[in-house]
Amino acid sequence: MTPDEYCQQKASASGSSFYYSFLFLPPERRRAITAVYAYCREVDDVVDEISDSVAAEATLGWWRNEVRELFRGHPTHPVTRALQPFVDREFGISEQRMTAILDGMELDLRQNRFLDYAALRRYAHHVAGVVGEISASIFGATDAQTLQYAARLGLTLQLINVIRDVGDDARRGRIYLPLDEMQRFDVKAADLLGARYVEGFVPLLQFQAQRATATYREALTLLPAVDRKAQRPGLIMGAIYSTLLSEIERENFQVLHQRIALTPVRKLWIAWRRWVFP
Repeated sequence: MTPDEYCQQKASASGSSFYYSFLFLPPERRRAITAVYAYCREVDDVVDEISDSVAAEATLGWWRNEVRELFRGHPTHPVTRALQPFVDREFGISEQRMTAILDGMELDLRQNRFLDYAALRRYAHHVAGVVGEISASIFGATDAQTLQYAARLGLTLQLINVIRDVGDDARRGRIYLPLDEMQRFDVKAADLLGARYVEGFVPLLQFQAQRATATYREALTLLPAVDRKAQRPGLIMGAIYSTLLSEIERENFQVLHQRIALTPVRKLWIAWRRWVFP
């Protein structure tokens, strides 16, 4: 299996919405973004799948060294070998950004609560905003403001992830909803961990959804017209996630006991429509 095939398998096996946004890209850009996505999956799996925190820390340390080796020209992992042709070019795959993503994963290991939205936003920048900046560069950003749009779009997607995954995260002992906002709506950590739909739960999630929607609108206003066509993959992601949020709202935020998702066919339809009509 070649490094590119490894990354393709990693991307398609995840079932993520990101995969559908890559389908219509030219081959070289598709290879680059697929390798970046595979990298994100690899390091995220460290946090999600390695239950021993010491072992997880050591594995992230290994990845940190592997990123250094990538930029020295000596990668060993299939993902970093797939990334190698695209570093030090216009694709925005810099050592600083790749390391920043690892910083976000380490935050996941060291804390499972966020005191307020400012703390959540700092975390989201590492795990989603930076990825957005890299992605926008790969897609073909020509205006500096496009990176601001991409970082804001990344934040939007992460905020929607937080809403979608409240139940899944609670089962792992994690809570990404800001604690001060939980207190405002009288929702306790024990309620989430016990999958209890207390009175303030839906209003709390409605508040999160309103923030995500406002952030999405802000992102779209930041995208310069000159780059709109090139940034169609990001617009596809935004459309898929916006539709997902609408589905969660229609289900009255019943996310503690189930994971609400769009079907692959629906994602593909959204992707095709947004590609043709950006």
